[in-house]
Amino acid sequence: MKSTLHLVGLFSLVLLFGFSISLKAQSNNSFEVQTKIKNGMIAGSYDVKTSIQKYFGIPFAKPPIGELRWKAPQALDNWTGVKNTKKFGPRAVQADVFGDMDFKSDGISEDCLYLNVWTPADRNTKDLPVLVYFYGGGFVAGDGSEPRYNGEAMAQKGIVVVTVNYRLAVFGFLAHPDLSAEAPYNASGNYGLMDQHASLEWVKENIAAFGGDPDKVTIAGESAGSISVSYQMASPLSKDLIAGAIGESGAGINPTLAPTPLAEAEQIGKEFVTKAGYTSIEEMRALPTKDIYEIYNESKRFGFPVVLDGYFLPKTLPEIFEAKEQAMVPLLAGWNSAEIPGMAFMQGQPYTPEAFIAKVKETYPNDYDEVLSLHPHADAKEVERSATNLAADRFIAYSTWKWLDLHAKNSDQPVYRYLYSKLRPPLKDANLSTGLAGGTVEGGPKMPEAIGAPHACEIEYAMGNLPLVDAFAWTADDYTVSKTFMNYFANFIKTGNPNGDGQPEWEAMKGSDSEPPVMGINTESKLVKATDDARYNFHDKSYGNKK
Repeated sequence: MKSTLHLVGLFSLVLLFGFSISLKAQSNNSFEVQTKIKNGMIAGSYDVKTSIQKYFGIPFAKPPIGELRWKAPQALDNWTGVKNTKKFGPRAVQADVFGDMDFKSDGISEDCLYLNVWTPADRNTKDLPVLVYFYGGGFVAGDGSEPRYNGEAMAQKGIVVVTVNYRLAVFGFLAHPDLSAEAPYNASGNYGLMDQHASLEWVKENIAAFGGDPDKVTIAGESAGSISVSYQMASPLSKDLIAGAIGESGAGINPTLAPTPLAEAEQIGKEFVTKAGYTSIEEMRALPTKDIYEIYNESKRFGFPVVLDGYFLPKTLPEIFEAKEQAMVPLLAGWNSAEIPGMAFMQGQPYTPEAFIAKVKETYPNDYDEVLSLHPHADAKEVERSATNLAADRFIAYSTWKWLDLHAKNSDQPVYRYLYSKLRPPLKDANLSTGLAGGTVEGGPKMPEAIGAPHACEIEYAMGNLPLVDAFAWTADDYTVSKTFMNYFANFIKTGNPNGDGQPEWEAMKGSDSEPPVMGINTESKLVKATDDARYNFHDKSYGNKK
């Protein structure tokens, strides 16, 4: 009897041990796949559960290190053998600017020019539509490895998805007379934007190897990524490499990371170098990464400006679009209903009519009557909404409006506008709080209760990645919104038109529309007429962008 019990116990342990092995084996559902691209062979992985091939950390330009620091991206050399591309490459050098970003990258390095590909292609597939996504972060932070940008869900819609790393802050946007003198195009700065352009060149040359159509590439991004899309759409270098554009909150139009004349940008860079105690770029190039990083952080700068360099960007976006020199492609763009809290406008003052009137008079001494007439302020609730609208418009909503307006008036291409309004559900962990970049931080200051959708909160909905962003207590409504938003994106990427799948019909806007159609994306998404464009027409005059 004792031996029988012993055998039963032993058998149970074997079963338990075997079961644990089985669970472990089931947690890895991939096997290696190899693909030949222009520069050599790469090895990625094939997920048998999703039927998606994944290649992470593919180099698309030479490492911008040593003598290539502060130079336009250079074409890669070929390699022999098989390059392992199964993990994300390093992210661009950056401080912990937004603590709520969730990086999965392999560390931080100036050697950061890598991209990632998700493809649903089987051995017989070709000519799939392509999405190239640029991350946000104010051109000072961000990385293509964040879970909210993961391309697997969108790839399952029949799209080849690419996320791209690009240089940031001092390494990505420093202009200087020495740099302009050595460049064959006699300008400097914009290296991060030229990295993005290089990635589009790489896609043109290589995406067919992943089943993608190089002539059917839609570029997309959020915040600085959306601003990047507007710049790539305007650049003479990139405009012929894209077939469509998607922007989530942001365009490179005053007052939102608009470009600076080259001479002014060079002077900013020269003062930065001089203040650091150096006289030339040659001396700065000889410094290790850590020294440059420390010098930049000590400067307290928030990045360096985009440059009117006469090469990547010859004119401002309004000038380029009004001359009809932009990429003539379909555009889908919009913003969120509460991009930034109203306290950013009130600056510590309470949400009272008196305080709002005083702040408007202080901000708009010559136009306060018009601003007050456009922004209801009878009580605290109206003040909070109006302050939020003003803060958001001044931050990023107006520039996005202007981009849409310019393309609708200066192209024959369809232009689709949205307003995203879904309130996020509560956080699962009471110790977490939401951050400025759309993620969460532990122990941070509690943000005021949102009266709409804050900046960057829509990314995981649009890309189908709610399951990968598990800090929030997602509900059935959240998944409904995600399905709707994602289908609109997928249809647009495939056809240049967001409609289909039995979803609410989304009409394109026209440049002549006084109340253009806007797709309100929420638990119940529906097309409405914009009734607040008078606000944007005011900002158009105020910021000097109206022709």
